[in-house]
Amino acid sequence: MTLKRWLVIGIIAIVGLLVGRLLVRIFLNLLLGGTIWGGNFL
Repeated sequence: MTLKRWLVIGIIAIVGLLVGRLLVRIFLNLLLGGTIWGGNFL
């Protein structure tokens, strides 16, 4: 594999991790009634 391919895979993995954590936080926020951002944002 080339260095560029590994770089792209690494960036995708990091972005995926960040998006995944954000989705989990939003999901928990909905379950808990919206307490993380000071109220239900929906």
